[in-house]
Amino acid sequence: MKINLFKHQEQALSQTEQFNRVAYYLDMGLGKTFVGSEKMNQLACAMNLLVCQKSKIDDWIEHFQNHYRLTIRDLTNKTDLEDFIRWNEKFKNADAPLIVGIINYDLLFRRKELLDLRHFTLMLDESSMIQNEKAKRTKFILEMQPDNVILLSGTPTSGKYENLYSQAQLLGWKVSKKVFNSQYINWIKVDIGGFPQWIVDDTEPYKNVERLKAKLRQHGAIFMKTEECFELPEQIMIPVMVKTSREYKQFQKKCIVKVKGTNWIEDPAESDFYGTAYKLEDIELIGDTTLTKRLYSRQLCGHYNKEKLQAFADLACSTQDRLIVFYNYTAELDALKKIAESLNKPISEVSGQVKDLCSYENEENSITFIQYQAGAMGLNLQKANKIIYFTLTDKSELFEQSKKRIHRIGQTNTCFYYLMLCEGSVEEDILRTLEMRKDYTDELFEEYEREA
Repeated sequence: MKINLFKHQEQALSQTEQFNRVAYYLDMGLGKTFVGSEKMNQLACAMNLLVCQKSKIDDWIEHFQNHYRLTIRDLTNKTDLEDFIRWNEKFKNADAPLIVGIINYDLLFRRKELLDLRHFTLMLDESSMIQNEKAKRTKFILEMQPDNVILLSGTPTSGKYENLYSQAQLLGWKVSKKVFNSQYINWIKVDIGGFPQWIVDDTEPYKNVERLKAKLRQHGAIFMKTEECFELPEQIMIPVMVKTSREYKQFQKKCIVKVKGTNWIEDPAESDFYGTAYKLEDIELIGDTTLTKRLYSRQLCGHYNKEKLQAFADLACSTQDRLIVFYNYTAELDALKKIAESLNKPISEVSGQVKDLCSYENEENSITFIQYQAGAMGLNLQKANKIIYFTLTDKSELFEQSKKRIHRIGQTNTCFYYLMLCEGSVEEDILRTLEMRKDYTDELFEEYEREA
């Protein structure tokens, strides 16, 4: 089946024609899916293993069904897995019919039998998922013995070149970790709690970056930015500031506070949020560790903040356009969905448990709620041009990826991003950190506490 590729996609394939281990580091929205699957098709290996995020399995299955004549097996299903393994034992030559098995990263290392695969192509969607060399998924993948490798990512390092080493190994670059670190990373020794540790120098973290990229290109890596290929519409960030609650301020001082949890009811004496009804019950939040204080500080800026919920209702009521809403916690989703229902808005959801884009696809006034971990990467949502960040993620990569869900090929309208922030809170500090392309870590939170 002939696929019509964009010029930049054909260029990427042409430049890597002689390689059997490749990395397509194409900016989000440039169609890595098509480039990767075309390369896999060109390699024509009978056995193919695709590893992706769990939320992307159905998308990849649909992609292969629509564009390629090959056998597909969902390896999250044990019957399909057993059939895939039998296929590998039966067909040992390149003339055999092509099969692709699809599995998610978190399940892969639990399927030990996949370590016995031979003569196969390994494709990693969002190869940035193997940055951590100590993670089980990364160790498992590096133990595998594929004949061919295809890496796909728009953010292969999340801005951290020290995290490229695992991917460099898969590309066949035979460089030791010691040499890699000394050549490209500026490390400094610091004293942490009386113990010396090596960390990356914040002031000037990297060196010889162009040489690093050149070496990766020599091993089949392609780097492409959207602006090199397309002129996409403007992106406009709009802060939506709301008051920080009294409970938040009290919690910062005393690390303990009672808040009113929201329980929704159908027949209230009073109602808010355009008719949505609720009653309130006391909940005690205790920040007795750095982790719990950080968690509750962020939640006090989210679903525990009545003014922010009201501000979201105002935003949702102000337009009949499709809206994409990013959130962190299930309690946020519950509250936001109740507001959307009260406004008679069709709802779609992408979370760890649900992937339902029916309303997004079919209803112009729909609201699509997306949990960062489940949907910040890979979704094509360019039917919408407005994103609301009800709360921010603390991961730079997820934040950058989330913006590209609407700012991609096919988008013709200006993209608007509404950043809902509590004034003078940890949320402002998180945003400043994300704008520097850094994760908001526990160390930064502790620094924020000292400044507050």
